Amino acid sequence: MNNAVNNGDWSGSWVAERLGVELVGDDGLRALLGLALRRNPKRAHLLVSNVLGKHVPQSPAVVYGHGFTLGRRVRELLGDEEAARAVVVGYAETATGLGHSVADGVGLAPYLHSTRRPVPGVTPAGGFEESHSHATSHLLLPEDPALLAGEGPLVLVDDEFSTGNTVLNTIRDLHARYPRKRYVVVALVDMRSPADAGRLADLAGEIGASVDLVAGASGTVRLPEGVLEKGQELVAKYEESAANGDRPGAAPSGLVAPRGGAAHGHGPAPLGGWTGSRLQGQRPEGARGTARPAPTGPQPTDNGTTPHLTHLTHVDLHWPQGLPDGGRHGFTPAHRIRLETALPAMAARLAEALPPDARRVLTLGFEELMYAPLRVARELEPLVAAEVRYSTTTRSPVLAVDDPGYAIRSRLVFPAHDNPADGPGERYAYNVAGAGFDAVVVFVDSAGDTPELHAPDGLLARLGAHAPHVLLAVVPSYAPALTEESPAMLPEPLRGPAFSSYPPEDVGWLLQDLSDVTLEAPTEEREEAIQSGGAHYAESLPVEYQPSEQYQALFHAALETSAARIAQAVGVVAETVLAERSARPVLVSLARAGTPVGVLMRRWARFRYGAELPHYAVSIVRGRGIDANALRWLADRHEPRDVVFVDGWTGKGAITRELADAIEEFEEREGVSGFDPEIAVLADPGSCVRTYGTREDFLIPSACLNSTVSGLISRTVLRADLVGPDDFHGAKFYRELAGADVSVAFLDAVAARFEEVVDAVDEAVKELAVADRTPTWEGWAAVERISEEYNIHDVNLVKPGVGETTRVLLRRVPWKILARAGAGADLDHVRLLAEQRGVPVEEVGELPYTCVGLIHPKYTRGATGADGRAVNV
Repeated sequence: MNNAVNNGDWSGSWVAERLGVELVGDDGLRALLGLALRRNPKRAHLLVSNVLGKHVPQSPAVVYGHGFTLGRRVRELLGDEEAARAVVVGYAETATGLGHSVADGVGLAPYLHSTRRPVPGVTPAGGFEESHSHATSHLLLPEDPALLAGEGPLVLVDDEFSTGNTVLNTIRDLHARYPRKRYVVVALVDMRSPADAGRLADLAGEIGASVDLVAGASGTVRLPEGVLEKGQELVAKYEESAANGDRPGAAPSGLVAPRGGAAHGHGPAPLGGWTGSRLQGQRPEGARGTARPAPTGPQPTDNGTTPHLTHLTHVDLHWPQGLPDGGRHGFTPAHRIRLETALPAMAARLAEALPPDARRVLTLGFEELMYAPLRVARELEPLVAAEVRYSTTTRSPVLAVDDPGYAIRSRLVFPAHDNPADGPGERYAYNVAGAGFDAVVVFVDSAGDTPELHAPDGLLARLGAHAPHVLLAVVPSYAPALTEESPAMLPEPLRGPAFSSYPPEDVGWLLQDLSDVTLEAPTEEREEAIQSGGAHYAESLPVEYQPSEQYQALFHAALETSAARIAQAVGVVAETVLAERSARPVLVSLARAGTPVGVLMRRWARFRYGAELPHYAVSIVRGRGIDANALRWLADRHEPRDVVFVDGWTGKGAITRELADAIEEFEEREGVSGFDPEIAVLADPGSCVRTYGTREDFLIPSACLNSTVSGLISRTVLRADLVGPDDFHGAKFYRELAGADVSVAFLDAVAARFEEVVDAVDEAVKELAVADRTPTWEGWAAVERISEEYNIHDVNLVKPGVGETTRVLLRRVPWKILARAGAGADLDHVRLLAEQRGVPVEEVGELPYTCVGLIHPKYTRGATGADGRAVNV
């Protein structure tokens, strides 16, 4: 043991000089570790690893190499036969990536890491406490309950082995549940005191098993008497001076950047090259400064403006479907093979997205999500000319001091963005501000891609103040299969041109193709069967209405005059969803009226932000609910809380209520949670939802036609002899109507007006953000009143709004149309259809909708009156 590296060259010297702390041990130990002060009542100092990739940006090859090498040593210790029976377990959050790298070095063993994120429906296989940590409770949540139940060796991996308490707690807990004969403890550094050195041997004797230790380096920290109190006083002093705007000081929130640090890569960067040079024992450049105070928001620039994230580049890695994003629920050797196969292509996509002139790039992981970004970063490193560095965000609060003799030179503070079980709080990124990065690639799992991440005080905005380019790569959060009936049995979505005339990227249909089945029946026959109770409307299809030339001319005229109006409503509802529901929503349209709106919202996100949002169409049937198999498919592949259901418009709100009831029933039955049943609609004249583009009742041209404006897809079908319990609901693709199809033309006409409505959209979104949008359900009240006034006594036969009225005229047996007095061109197509079908149009003075369609009550063929008997009209 020696102290070969002088204090002046060591990133622990600042703490050592002020607290009298000594770090002694193997040659090179000080190159591996620095010191910082914690805001933690249990331990004053923090050992800061230069090769872990948590607090100090480091070459991903260096980070991965240390873990992999330790794994090779474990394999040599165990031998191949025992290594193949082993299980490797890493500790959250700091050692999740290290543990996974060790497992790669072992090569034959599955990997599991502990987590502080509970997952609904997954039963913990164990848990333990980390006594010195600021966040103590750990859970083990393997997807396969048998993962820990074998008798092979258990390999426990942490970044440092200090007191040994965490490891002792883990072994005791797991040995009581799953006894075995051998344990191996792995750490980058073994820093036990002489008093703690014998505790592993004592534990081995206590449980009757062998316990080995593999460490990269060893040493100890000598702490003088009263160091905890002295350290707390020092932290308090610096934070108080920061709060008062004095120096020295350190900010409890906001950012702390080194003096002379370069925002946006301009000027000298004291941290540039810092992490690499320290391993060679070189002194980093930069003055011996002090910690800086900082306000909670982004800092004013020289011209008085406030920096913010003006552009975010989304990088779609094409993460392999069904591949776990890490070891939270287990990662097997088979998973490892899939990942190794996919890594080159993922790194190439990221390299292509980076600015070509970037000289210094940071890949930034997210708390427990350390391994996936580490592996992509390591693969990226040889592909680009830029210097690539890797680190991750953390929960751990540490004092930042602008001094080359201190390990944490700067701190970015931002709110938690993954809805943590322990509630909101601060999160941190260290040694990023002022480090001269030209681009920062942020990796999060989809559970962490929330509005908080994209907020003005969120991580992305904080980074945008220090790097000219910020990129976001979202890795799908892995959801374990909770039942034996695996959602993987369900087919992949149908896509055009094989199913629908929409381009394949516009929408995936979670439906089965019934195109070869004859399902159409004359409208009158369907209406009689439905109203007599002999059939449900979803068991058959109406004959597709083919519009006359006069009607088609009306459609095109309506589209020309309303395209900008629709574009604005699309923009408003899309922006509202992005701001309030999810920063990376999964759009799920209610087929089929919602599908064109979902496609347009997807196109808006691409137009405005370059984002490619997932979009699917699912079936919902009044009285039968939403397709439960489609929900299972979505829950298996996406975070349910990211799902946003989309429809064209609300009438009286029947589907809104149907969806809410169906989601509640599904989640209770399946043990899945997180779906938000509130629909996002283009128009909400019935005041049934909070997320809408407008509440005006106006003509939406996609309501004027049937399949020929909806990708040539029929209404959805649910019939027991065609749709089994494990099938998606069905629909038909009317390929034969391609000559009359205007589906894509409608989308293109609306999207062409996006540019001109941007300002109006932004203004409307601002107004909606502060408006009272609480649903009043006035539409439902009006429908009930009309049902009684016209002696119908069935709200299902009253269809309010322009869209629903059009549907009545196209697909049902209409009785009469109620039109608001003075309604203009929005009703031209309704009047034409009514004239063609011999349906009277009655003007009404007080009507909350532009029009209301009344389906013929008590229908039998030949009837025209409310009592079911023929009368003169």
